[in-house]
Amino acid sequence: MSSADEAVPAFDLSTTPLREVNQALHASGLEGEYVIENPRGAHNVAVGLDAPVKVTVNGHLGYYAAGMNQQAEVVVNGNAGQGLAENMMSGTVHVTGSASQSAGATGRGGLLVIDGDAGARCGISMKGIDIVVGGDVGHMSAFMAQKGRLVVRGDAGDALGDSLYEARIYLRGAAKSLGADCVEKEMRPEHLEELAGLLKAAGFVDDDPASYKRYGSARTLYHFTHENEY
Repeated sequence: MSSADEAVPAFDLSTTPLREVNQALHASGLEGEYVIENPRGAHNVAVGLDAPVKVTVNGHLGYYAAGMNQQAEVVVNGNAGQGLAENMMSGTVHVTGSASQSAGATGRGGLLVIDGDAGARCGISMKGIDIVVGGDVGHMSAFMAQKGRLVVRGDAGDALGDSLYEARIYLRGAAKSLGADCVEKEMRPEHLEELAGLLKAAGFVDDDPASYKRYGSARTLYHFTHENEY
């Protein structure tokens, strides 16, 4: 191992209890980069971070990984289970594999990137988070999504955007069906610019924003006024 590698603190979950790892990552004055090895599908890894640090997890994770994230950059070199980045507030979470259901649920801010596919209910009740999925998403994605942007480079399952509020959905592939009150909307220049920025931030710089369609709320299921337009 090089001296540069040795400078990055590493936690081995095959020998160190998860509680100790999470406590260390919550220490006051935390800074720098950290690595977690041998997660072996552990649950609740790197939850509740609130510092501008980078945490790299080498391996697959179970449910609720990187939940409630604030400020931190979390990279998962593997897959993640249910509830990835739930209630995320800020920072970035990047999964190089795929994620199970409810990824980004209730997220209020930050950027969640999933290079592979995401399961059912991706972005459910999102409240300001940006989610970019490199592959497909499952049924009921963006269900009751209130604010934020969901970008899907692949296809979507049934009931996309069901009971949507003012979140925006950008879909490059096809939706099996749209949910209640979700409709296709005009892709104006400001939306192309917005989408280009999201794709760039997620690392998908070769995508043509014009190849996507935009979906949003028809605004027939809730009381809408111009003050809450997004």
